[in-house]
Amino acid sequence: MVDIEPRHLSDVDTLKAFAHPLRQRMLTRLQRRGPATSADLAVEFGADRGATSYHLRQLARYGFVEEDTALSAGRRKYWRFVAQDLRLPRDFEDPDVAAVVEQIGRQWLERADRDLTEYLTHRAEYGEFAVAAQHSFGSTVLTAEELERFGEEYLAFLNRWHRPLAELPAGSRPITVLFHAFPTPGAVPEGQAVLEGQAVPEGQAMPESQGMPQSQGVSESHAVPGSQGTPDKGAGTAR
Repeated sequence: MVDIEPRHLSDVDTLKAFAHPLRQRMLTRLQRRGPATSADLAVEFGADRGATSYHLRQLARYGFVEEDTALSAGRRKYWRFVAQDLRLPRDFEDPDVAAVVEQIGRQWLERADRDLTEYLTHRAEYGEFAVAAQHSFGSTVLTAEELERFGEEYLAFLNRWHRPLAELPAGSRPITVLFHAFPTPGAVPEGQAVLEGQAVPEGQAMPESQGMPQSQGVSESHAVPGSQGTPDKGAGTAR
């Protein structure tokens, strides 16, 4: 377990370099399956080798990947993912920053949905990991400040489970971790209702948390191990 300091991405050029769709796919590939060359990635993604080489250099320029010198030999250069706790801007006035943050967040959500759908479709193939997998849907009542702390505690917990590839135990495999915490649409703030002496509307439950057994196939869910959090929170990374 290692401590990872948050890296706040605020510069629009850095954000744009990070947001490129192919670069996002390349980062996910390096993150989940380890180092690769530009030629390897070109074959896997059906892209031009010159293009993947350029994208890797740009990702390295902004600190998202680095050369794996232990594997590189001559002109054959291997690149590896740099595990980080990436945070996207939460408050911004620059419309360019707002647009690129939305683009990144949309890509993360789409990737999370693909992963979850693929897993649930083929769940029986995952054996003991399917038995150990967790799905949860819950609710609570928080102030805005408490919601922010809740998210930070989640990301800190996720980061505590990050380990370098060399330290992974036998039998381990990449695990996708999804996390959402947001104001419930259409709900009357229960704390406000209590303070004002109002009854909770019929059909609106008090806070509860429901752990969904794996056998039910119920899923509600975003970050990834370094951590890519939600667009508000930043990049919780998948490890």
